[in-house]
Amino acid sequence: MSTLERSAWGLVEEAERDVESISVETLEAELAEGETIALDIRDIREVWIERSIPDAEHAPRGMIEFWADPETDYYKDFFDPDRRYVLYCNEAGRSALAAKRLAEMGYTDVAHLDGGFTAWQESGGDVVDVPQKDYKS
Repeated sequence: MSTLERSAWGLVEEAERDVESISVETLEAELAEGETIALDIRDIREVWIERSIPDAEHAPRGMIEFWADPETDYYKDFFDPDRRYVLYCNEAGRSALAAKRLAEMGYTDVAHLDGGFTAWQESGGDVVDVPQKDYKS
């Protein structure tokens, strides 16, 4: 029996109650309008192997709070608290948690993709290769 007070999936369920969850079709429509940023929060190795949604930005789940905070040395300029972000991971657990965290940080228009990248692929959504970077040069 677990001694944890709250399970990981319990935290995901709580996050899903607190943040907007959108369908693949809704994300496709929003991306076509050009105002929404798809934010891939999977580990970079997942992205290299499984590919990504075209034009998605990448921010690994382990760094998202630091990359999204302009007060840190890790800040990435594709983050703006007033922009629309739809986060996704493989199946939507991590993205729900990360979307909730961005909202808690003050990001005003955050959602996550119901079913994650798996749902995107199963719907026949376009995907692109993400080449592995050579960090030696």
